[in-house]
Amino acid sequence: MGEVSVSYQLAGSPAGRPLVLLHGLGDSGPDWMPVLAELATHFQVFVLDLRGHGTSSRPGTYSFELMRDDVLGFLDAVGLTRVALVGHSMGAVVAVLVAQAAPDRVTQLVLEDATVPRPGDLYRPPLVAPDEPIPCDIAVVNAIRAQLTDPDPAWWEGTETVRQPTLIVDGASSDDRQALLAAAAARMPNARMVTITAGHHVHRDQPARFLEAVVPFLRHHSTTSL
Repeated sequence: MGEVSVSYQLAGSPAGRPLVLLHGLGDSGPDWMPVLAELATHFQVFVLDLRGHGTSSRPGTYSFELMRDDVLGFLDAVGLTRVALVGHSMGAVVAVLVAQAAPDRVTQLVLEDATVPRPGDLYRPPLVAPDEPIPCDIAVVNAIRAQLTDPDPAWWEGTETVRQPTLIVDGASSDDRQALLAAAAARMPNARMVTITAGHHVHRDQPARFLEAVVPFLRHHSTTSL
């Protein structure tokens, strides 16, 4: 993993199937607390802090691709061959990129209110650093916002190759986002979308409904995935 250290929390039984949680931009592993206890009753859950967030390294260099590589490096470091990935927002983009780069490492995907961006869909201007401390490196915020504004076209084109069972959880946070999620679900060979009216942070705003959708999906497809 080079100079980057990825912090993580481990919950659940070692006998459970491995599940990796990837948070959104500006958040960190503890953001999953509203749903972690329930997930840990079914799976062995690895809750990551992505680079620039939480207690992981803040190397000053950030991109979706680097986060993808960090996740793959983490899997190697802890000896996980194949895992299910649950990603929120930024973490959902990272999860798709991991599935595209190493399809044999990913059994299932849950994408919460996000997927890889399409060129021309989003504009995210850079932000000025606030006066008060924030829980992440401001450089990671602007690096990710820049990639959302000008994404690699290969990310969207590659959605057709993502064959893992995929559940896209739409929080009905905006019409534009909902259209993007529906388009992604249509392109992915084994994806479906469920809408939970909750805003962008479905797992925080509606944890019970999030779990009702996600847990049966993960438990069912863990025995039928590629």
